Amino acid sequence: MFDQFPLSDLPDETMISIYKEKTPQQRLEISFGLWSFARSLVKAGLETLHPDWPEQAIEEETAKRMLNAAE
Repeated sequence: MFDQFPLSDLPDETMISIYKEKTPQQRLEISFGLWSFARSLVKAGLETLHPDWPEQAIEEETAKRMLNAAE
């Protein structure tokens, strides 16, 4: 089903051209939105895997994973 949408680590040329038309502030807002979305996915995953963890532990582990995501 998803074979028609190949996954790649390379940026899509169409998206590159769209981002180039954005102001620096708009690109920063888009970046923050993507970061926030990724953080919410990490947090939701942790909440699902560890329903017994207190909120503070979930927040700390989420922050740790987001900080180390680029490594």
